Amino acid sequence: MILEINDLVKHYDDGSTIVKAVDHIDLLVEKGEFVTIVGKSGSGKSTLLNLIGGLDRPDSGAVIIDDKNIFTLKDEKLAEFRRKKIGFIFQSYNLIPSLNVWENIVLPIGLDSRKVKEPFIEDLLKTIGLADRKRALPSELSGGQQQRVAIARAIAAEPSIILADEPTGNLDTKTELEVMTLLKNSVENFGQTLIMITHDEMIAQMADRIVHIEDGQVI
Repeated sequence: MILEINDLVKHYDDGSTIVKAVDHIDLLVEKGEFVTIVGKSGSGKSTLLNLIGGLDRPDSGAVIIDDKNIFTLKDEKLAEFRRKKIGFIFQSYNLIPSLNVWENIVLPIGLDSRKVKEPFIEDLLKTIGLADRKRALPSELSGGQQQRVAIARAIAAEPSIILADEPTGNLDTKTELEVMTLLKNSVENFGQTLIMITHDEMIAQMADRIVHIEDGQVI
């Protein structure tokens, strides 16, 4: 078991009412599994993903990754754990404009003071079809190419889990399918676990399992 979520709770007070963003969720995810999280806007999907990734802390409950309850860690240690164990892919790519493709991909490895496995990164660049663009800046790439770089960056650090928040939301249908196929194949090839939020029913169907969230609960 790569991920275990036990009785996870995160409520917000918006001034007039209590918003139960995550309301006593339990979830188990196996190593190598591809899980999509679906639900209406405001159902709690992004809050849940942020809690799994340690970007936010819950009111109560546990998120256990690789047998470690991440919320027993202090902020500095949690940030270090996150860099080593969790890869993030965002809808807005979040590439550094002044860094080229190669530098963006290896950035998290450098931040963690680890040695870059150059043959692995070269192989990854071939997999995403950008081996000839590794010196290009993000501004010189299409949206689909930028998202490929973001995917490669998440995979390059060899995390246990990759968390993706609407990673194809800004892409046209053809590019969306290309990126999803690449992402699915990559996590299979590199033995990683993928948890993805999506509004797209077609993309959700590509997963091993679909988790439906409504009013902060798994239904």
